[in-house]
Amino acid sequence: MAKKDGITVILNPAPAPTQQLPDDLLANVDILIPNVTEAEIISGMHITNDESAKEAIRYISSKGIKTVIITMGAKGALAYENDEFIHIPAFKVEAVDTTAAGDTFCGGLCVALSEGKNLKDAIIFASKASSISVTRMGAQVSIPLRKEIQ
Repeated sequence: MAKKDGITVILNPAPAPTQQLPDDLLANVDILIPNVTEAEIISGMHITNDESAKEAIRYISSKGIKTVIITMGAKGALAYENDEFIHIPAFKVEAVDTTAAGDTFCGGLCVALSEGKNLKDAIIFASKASSISVTRMGAQVSIPLRKEIQ
């Protein structure tokens, strides 16, 4: 319904689904943001390196998804859009609690995209936010304020 109205649909399939997501669901998603485990389940492929991650992304994208971003923890994020891959390395931090990392990344990405940032800059913004969150204990309390990300 949202996609029909021209609204960008962003899906973070967390927690990891127990099976592949239905094709009719994926066809209505504009941006999919799985972590490695979730991408493996959705694609049915084992991700062991950058090449296998790219193969999984291509497969997932073939389901009609314009943009796929796999978050890879300390290895950063790998995105695919318009037949191009973008790898954004993770910011080096001392992680103490990764509880809110994925949610913070997704929130940061949504904020940046809604403000008109391009995909690369939006991922960098999201990565900064997520990197800050893992340096703190807890979930909501670990999410940084905007002024901390700038």
